[in-house]
Amino acid sequence: MAYSSCLGLYIEEHLIKYAKVSKDHDKLKVESFGVKFYDKMGEAIQQIIQETYSQKTPISINLSEEMYQYFDMFALLTKNDLQKAIKTEFESYCSDKGYNPNVFESRYAIVGSQEEKDKVRVIHIAANKIELNKQIQQVEGYKLSNVSPISMAVTSLIDIDKKENSMIVNIEENTTITTILDDKIYNIDKIEEGSKDFLTKINLKENSYAKAYEICKNTTIYTSEGKELQEEQSTYLEDIMPTLYKIVRNVREKIQTNGDRIKKVYITGTAALINNIDLYFEEYLENVECEILRPYFIPNIGDISIKDYMEVNSAISLGLMGIGEGITGMNFKTLTLADRIPDWLKLEISPDREPKDKKYLGGMFTWDLGQSLDKTEIGFVRISIGLLLLVIIYSTFSGLLANQMNRKKQEAEESIASTSQEITLANQDNEKIKSKMNEYTTLLKNLEEANNKIADRNKTRNRIPNLLNQIMSIVPENVQLTSIENTSNTHIIINAKSNKYEQLGYLKAKIKTEVILTNVISTAGQKDNNAVTVKIEGDLP
Repeated sequence: MAYSSCLGLYIEEHLIKYAKVSKDHDKLKVESFGVKFYDKMGEAIQQIIQETYSQKTPISINLSEEMYQYFDMFALLTKNDLQKAIKTEFESYCSDKGYNPNVFESRYAIVGSQEEKDKVRVIHIAANKIELNKQIQQVEGYKLSNVSPISMAVTSLIDIDKKENSMIVNIEENTTITTILDDKIYNIDKIEEGSKDFLTKINLKENSYAKAYEICKNTTIYTSEGKELQEEQSTYLEDIMPTLYKIVRNVREKIQTNGDRIKKVYITGTAALINNIDLYFEEYLENVECEILRPYFIPNIGDISIKDYMEVNSAISLGLMGIGEGITGMNFKTLTLADRIPDWLKLEISPDREPKDKKYLGGMFTWDLGQSLDKTEIGFVRISIGLLLLVIIYSTFSGLLANQMNRKKQEAEESIASTSQEITLANQDNEKIKSKMNEYTTLLKNLEEANNKIADRNKTRNRIPNLLNQIMSIVPENVQLTSIENTSNTHIIINAKSNKYEQLGYLKAKIKTEVILTNVISTAGQKDNNAVTVKIEGDLP
């Protein structure tokens, strides 16, 4: 359902870009626009609606966290067969990824295949219903009419020439690259890098997201032929340029994938406000014209004014989607009961008017009677029409309410089934984790035991040489060691002889007092001829 006016809200973390767009016949106009930073999103949206006098104006917002898939189908399929084939392909994709297809709301666009002329290319877009409902709740209480992916909406800003193959690089919180071939959207790529990366870095320095945003607007990129940077500019460019380099490198790869077909790159989003960014892109994208995206219907009325419009390109494109401009079929907002009621049923009954040849009945209809009715007859006709309207409204509300209840019931059942499936998968994963933990515990225990054995072996290996060195330093001159034996793990037996018994006693005393061995004991000396032999035992400390 298209409207003559719509408030576009591009919402991301910390800021909202807004633009109120109207259409009078074929003339498009941006009535008001701006950027608002927020701590509480609800309060910011309320302020925007009040400032733009949009209490009864339809609102269009951006979809977030959507997924893109591409399917090739035969061009000769009927509409019903094509829908079934697309559904089957998406279910197969979800099965491979372990997703439940029922938790997604999806839309798709169809273009001719560039590679195979007998096939069509399906651009399939899917969004999680839970996340989608969270977005819708952000503008609860207002007239939300449209939720569209910004990658599709932004194409409404250019007047596509059939001879011009181009790309739109929208560098907002994240970056989307929309490829347009033969005046049709052919491919969409999402890049995680975007303005949030450098705005967050600058915010850490300035402690103000709004100031970080203004710094980006006033930052200039100096190309290879530019002048030397000042220290302050260099500081902020250090935060900005790594992100821009990753983005332009991705764009170059996408252009190379398309051969020589891409002739122009449009740059938009928050990063497009950085001075000379188009020249920076042109340095890396050879033989490709790069320019900042300006809405095609806005006249060139001065650089400052144009730049202000460009700042809210995303919001303008969402507003255009709300009034029926741009690609159709991308609205993820399901029509509610209020949306389905015809506008003529919402009209208020006007005050009585003086009856002439045509009688005004409640201000909604005229009745050519040819003669005047008295007040009683006019009152009766008004009551009859009022009752008729009540019956129509009641019937409409009842039918729509029943449909809504059935739909909500179905969604609840699907959600319950999805949750049950996720719980089952979680339990299976839990069992696998427990099994792996037991396996890892066993392996860890074995590893610790092996490490302990190695440590003991190394400890013992080092003790014997140390023991020998210590004994050699204390052996008296008249004492001869006949043998040193390691009988067990730490037990040592030393056999020694001397012609003087007191020298053997001195050796034992030194071993004991210097704690070369512990638990030291010795045998009584045995004399054989002039030699006295003794056996000293102890444990390594």
